[in-house]
Amino acid sequence: MTGSLAAPPILSTPETHIFEDPTPVTGILKQQRSDEQIYLTYEIKRTVVEIREGKWRRIALQFPDEMLSDAPRVYEALNKGLREVRGGKDRLREAANGPPGNAFEHLSVSSVVLPEEKMYILADTSYGSCCIDEIAAEHVDADVVVHYGRACLSPTARLPVIHVFTSQPLSTDSLLDAFEETYPNREQKVILMADVTYSNHVSLVHDALIQRGYSNVYPTGIVHNPSSPLPNRTVPDAVEENSSLLADWQLFHISDPPQSLLLTLSSRLSAIHIYPTLTTSSSEKPKTLTASTALALRRRYGLLTSLSTVSIFGILINTLSVKNYLHIVEHVKAQILAAGKKSYTFVVGKVNAVKVANFSEVGGWVVIGCWESSLVESKDFWKPVITPFELDLALTGDGERIWTGEWKSDFQGILDKPIKRPFTQRDDDDVPGEGDQYENTTHAGGVDSESESAPPEFDLRTGRYVSHSRPMLNQDTLVSSGVSNGKDSTKVPNSLIKRSKGDLAAIAGEVSPGAEYLKSKRAWKGLGSDFEIAYEESGAVIGASLEEGRSGIARGYTSGAASSRR
Repeated sequence: MTGSLAAPPILSTPETHIFEDPTPVTGILKQQRSDEQIYLTYEIKRTVVEIREGKWRRIALQFPDEMLSDAPRVYEALNKGLREVRGGKDRLREAANGPPGNAFEHLSVSSVVLPEEKMYILADTSYGSCCIDEIAAEHVDADVVVHYGRACLSPTARLPVIHVFTSQPLSTDSLLDAFEETYPNREQKVILMADVTYSNHVSLVHDALIQRGYSNVYPTGIVHNPSSPLPNRTVPDAVEENSSLLADWQLFHISDPPQSLLLTLSSRLSAIHIYPTLTTSSSEKPKTLTASTALALRRRYGLLTSLSTVSIFGILINTLSVKNYLHIVEHVKAQILAAGKKSYTFVVGKVNAVKVANFSEVGGWVVIGCWESSLVESKDFWKPVITPFELDLALTGDGERIWTGEWKSDFQGILDKPIKRPFTQRDDDDVPGEGDQYENTTHAGGVDSESESAPPEFDLRTGRYVSHSRPMLNQDTLVSSGVSNGKDSTKVPNSLIKRSKGDLAAIAGEVSPGAEYLKSKRAWKGLGSDFEIAYEESGAVIGASLEEGRSGIARGYTSGAASSRR
């Protein structure tokens, strides 16, 4: 990986798995649905009601890959419903309680003609299908996004969202029998929780359990709060006042939960039992499974401790729509800088091993995404991929790091935690005070050369000393930190200066080691590196020759003059 590259690396998802999505599938029916099933599963009536009440005119319909086959029929059903009730807003609530066949027939159309709604189907998501694709929605200037299927329920930054969880069928009798086998004690404190696609069955199951003699079963409701003790779910009143009381409860979860949820809840509840909704045989009776996360937590701890001596981190931005994602990006960058390490930021779509392997100098990756997609579990990645919570542990010294088994996935708890140490700290015994944080770190030329090279660290995992250079500081950082070059530190040049041909980027008057490494040790330096750049006054501009690219439609492109279809 560290040798010279003879050809440009692959910077996109290979065609073999271009449509792969890490979001778990929750038992979506594959057979053709009837019109009534489409109407009920995709909640056409409720969607029409909310669209009309919101007065939205441009609607984006976001489907996961496994539901795209139903997208045209859902579009037609919504279009028909909106067309029939257009102008009948006052009686729309009454229609929502009617039968599917004639829900909109008895509505009168007023003389006021409202503009017709326009709907757009988002066929491919920029990131995981559990997240709201605000980027694709803004391409069509949408006013609202209707999201179908599983959802992480992360707060969005810009657009309002209508969630349609596409409720799935569930055998209540089999579930009740499995519950009784798991909890023979009728006084056991149990929290009843389900995946969002089965959440409509929670209240019905709870009522049936009350009839069977269970008195301490709490049915959860859906809320948009990933920071809740039960992410995006309500909790008992006593737990809301004191979250530590959640350890007195056990969890009965309907359908397989995502791994991030299991790791989050493993240290908060006394036990977790999972009722599987996908069985290999229709005659096979589902059995409750006991969740165990000890092995997964040990693996995560091993990954983060292996990054304690890494000098370069890559920050993978895997979302552009989750609220506060910019704040967590800046927080992570500040954390890495405070630890005396370097960071580079990358904006990616769906994360895979091929993309991140193109940057061999990066020693570890931090994913900034929704609370579900930030956890990447794969052995295909060349370097470890961790979450912001795990990064905080990795940057903690070996003498201070305490692993309690607790695991968090939401951003807010990380943002509330202050950054511990400044980047100029030499060792644990030499901690600068509040007033002299940068004392004795500069000379007349700028930052002291000693701060550019950290003392070697002994890696207990490899038995070797590891040395690395400290990150360079740009002029803004020097000024804000009080570090000057002997002149007025408040004067920062902000005018454009043309760089001579072939010059390397400089920070605070010093050549960037990263730019120098890219120029001298990398054969391929990025897109457009196969031709030289010349300014107008130096003569003719030298550029790459024009080549005919792909043309046609998505189902079969024509590549160049060869006319080969792909």
